[in-house]
Amino acid sequence: MKVLIINGYEVFEGVGAAKLNNSLVDMEKEIFEKKNYEVRVTHVDKGYEVEKELENNLWADIIFIQTPIYWFNIPGKFKSYIDKIYTIGNAGSMSNGDGRTRSDLSKKYGSGGLLTNKKYMLSVTANYPKEVFEENNSFFDGLTQDQTLIPLHKTYQYFGIQKLPTFSIFDVFKNPNVDSDIIDFKKHLEINF
Repeated sequence: MKVLIINGYEVFEGVGAAKLNNSLVDMEKEIFEKKNYEVRVTHVDKGYEVEKELENNLWADIIFIQTPIYWFNIPGKFKSYIDKIYTIGNAGSMSNGDGRTRSDLSKKYGSGGLLTNKKYMLSVTANYPKEVFEENNSFFDGLTQDQTLIPLHKTYQYFGIQKLPTFSIFDVFKNPNVDSDIIDFKKHLEINF
């Protein structure tokens, strides 16, 4: 099994030192390597070569995304990574299968992904509390965590990549519970891998 871990963390003033996300990436890598998986890791904030990253995405059986949530979305550099890598991949190596094309508009949009033999998992850290997803009259108006992450899910669905259950760590600044979160994280990986 081949795993690409994408660390979407971006350093900028006013945000923590990436200890949690980097620690999770280190744990993911260690857990996968103990299972004899081949592992490649990309730290988006440290830079990358576009063609090599496209190759990494095509190489992987599993794409594991570790990212914080900034202002209810992924960090800007991670969004730029997606724009650059997947725009190139969309030219033929990741989509274009049997889906909608300029010459055949009758096909179902988003049905032509060529990477149906791959899976992805999102692991996110955020400062909002878990309760905002459990109460209808709360901040997210009854949406689930996955519904708030729909742009990421749809990106991978577009290429035909199969979704694995999302893992979330909540309240990372105001009410952290890191020890318990790490135990839950390891269980989540064990159940799904």
